[in-house]
Amino acid sequence: FERERSNFEEKKQKTMENHDLYHEFPEFETKIHTLKTTNNHFKKLYDNYHTINKDVHRIESGAEVTSDEVLNELRIKRVHLKDELFELLSKN
Repeated sequence: FERERSNFEEKKQKTMENHDLYHEFPEFETKIHTLKTTNNHFKKLYDNYHTINKDVHRIESGAEVTSDEVLNELRIKRVHLKDELFELLSKN
């Protein structure tokens, strides 16, 4: 039982990793800040990403209860936003 619990806690910790953009793309820290203040499209994507990321974290931490389907949809949206943001960071 202890081994199963340990595996569960390890798995839970991995899913609750910080997906904040500064952690995801540390090499773009300055650029993220600059684009947030100078590019309205980037700022909107960033804000949406941040909101969805907080929602996912609340669900994964058990602070909010929802279905697996809803959680997976949020994760998919987060990945798509992250891809868009990365594309903008890579271009500018």
